[in-house]
Amino acid sequence: MRLNRFDLNLLVALDALLTEQNTTRAGKRINLSQPAMSCALARLRSYFNDPILTQVGRKLVPTPLGTSLAQPVRELLMRTEATLDNRPNFEPATMRRKFRLMMSDYVSTVLMAEITRRSERIAPGMTFEILPHGLSPETALENGDIDLLVMPDEFLPREHPSEPLFDEYYVCLACAHHPTVGQHITQAQYLELRHVVARPGAHPQRRRAVDELYMERLGHERRIDVVVGEFNVLPQYVIGTTRIATMHQRLARLYASYMPLKILPLPFKCPPIREATAWHHHRDQDLGLAWLRHLVRSTAQDLDQGAAAAQTSEALAT
Repeated sequence: MRLNRFDLNLLVALDALLTEQNTTRAGKRINLSQPAMSCALARLRSYFNDPILTQVGRKLVPTPLGTSLAQPVRELLMRTEATLDNRPNFEPATMRRKFRLMMSDYVSTVLMAEITRRSERIAPGMTFEILPHGLSPETALENGDIDLLVMPDEFLPREHPSEPLFDEYYVCLACAHHPTVGQHITQAQYLELRHVVARPGAHPQRRRAVDELYMERLGHERRIDVVVGEFNVLPQYVIGTTRIATMHQRLARLYASYMPLKILPLPFKCPPIREATAWHHHRDQDLGLAWLRHLVRSTAQDLDQGAAAAQTSEALAT
């Protein structure tokens, strides 16, 4: 289809080229061969009478015109995609759709696994791709590469709609047979013992977890013995050692239920983090995404109620 002599199919190729800045990767992004993508780039250059991308060393770098086209083209495609995804009647039980979500391994474990179990029962045609926080979660959301971003509220981009999910508290995790730590840990012990910390993702501002940032604000320096890339592996580096870890209460309870671990309250006040979801503003009226957001929100609420009931029962038992 053409508009003002322009083949509208080239918009998809242009977006891929400006995003990837590489003809091979751009072709893979939209399922075109490298020769076909090179042909598309040649047609774009002819139409705009501009190189669009120029070779600098081994890289393709956008020209000023190419740079100016990137955001409008992405916005246009996002609006088109949102229009095509919109349905006057959305029936989860019969619809087929793939959702891409980005979240930490912690949220994937304590929340998303249950969401997929519920979805299998009520919407068997829905599939999910769970992605870790990459170099730039904000860019992934802005570019429409993901449908839903889940991360602490303070890190979410403010130009897109969002809603809170749940508050999470930090606890101290130690081996059940720790020789010097009982059911409580003093601040002196906490700072003296060696620590295992998680630094997930690759974003420059997310190289350190929230608990690390908070400790810095308090002016405390921990003896970090091991650094891992996922929250889920923290317990494995604590078991059988005198190391301790600071981790999310929900995740700690999960592992302590079947591993030789004990959960201790932190010896100082640490504010909770608020996990939240964000989605692109162009998809605000997307009924399928609205259904997913409701499922995420309701599952989080149910798990919260279950955890509160279990905590009350434990308190009564003691």
